[in-house]
Parts: sequence; C-alpha cells; structure tokens
Amino acid sequence: MDMIRELHGTHVLICAENGPPLASERDANDFLGAAWAAEATMVAIPVARLDPAFFQLATRLAGDVAQKFVNYRIRLAIVGDISPQCAQSKALRDFVHESNQGQALWFVRDIAALDARLTG
Repeated sequence: MDMIRELHGTHVLICAENGPPLASERDANDFLGAAWAAEATMVAIPVARLDPAFFQLATRLAGDVAQKFVNYRIRLAIVGDISPQCAQSKALRDFVHESNQGQALWFVRDIAALDARLTG
C-alpha cells in the first residue's frame, strides 16, 4: 500500500512494491495523480515497479518519465538496487550519476538513503 511520509519537510509519496508497473510514459500519469491527491511534492517508486525498458536508455522511457515529472514539478526518486542494470550499461551509469547531481530525479538504495539526501 502506498503511503505518505514527510521527510525533512518534503511530502513524499512512497509507492508500494506491489502495484501496476511503470511501463510507459502514460503510466507516469497514475503516479503523478496519486502524488497530487496526497499533496506530495516527491514520488518514491521502487525498482520492482519499473519495467525493464526503463533501464534501457535507447527506449527513452526513463528520460520521458523524468521529463514528465519535471514538467509537473514533482520530484522523482527511484528506490532500490540497480547495480545489476548499471553493470551492463555505461550510459545508464552516467545517467544515474548525472541525475543524482540534480534535484529532479534521484536513484537511491532505500528510503533511509532518500531521507539522508533530503537532509542536505
């Protein structure tokens, strides 16, 4: 079950491990709608909810989803271990590194790591 938590002044919609996958840009609308309903300014989506195409940058899914979240001014955190996917793709490693330098999209290992990022 999804839940809302306030982490260092940020209302975060933490999505459950189970639920519909994020498999297309259109699916992002469901996550954004849930964020608006909960008055969240950030959505934390577990890796388990992401279609494998998200990690294949040639599909443009990750970039399109990230842009949609930016357009609606909702921050996005991808939560979970993506080291297997990063080990297979230098482009993905670079994308993750660059994303983590900004404020719109972060890749974090767990909610504790997200909490720590939001403190500073």
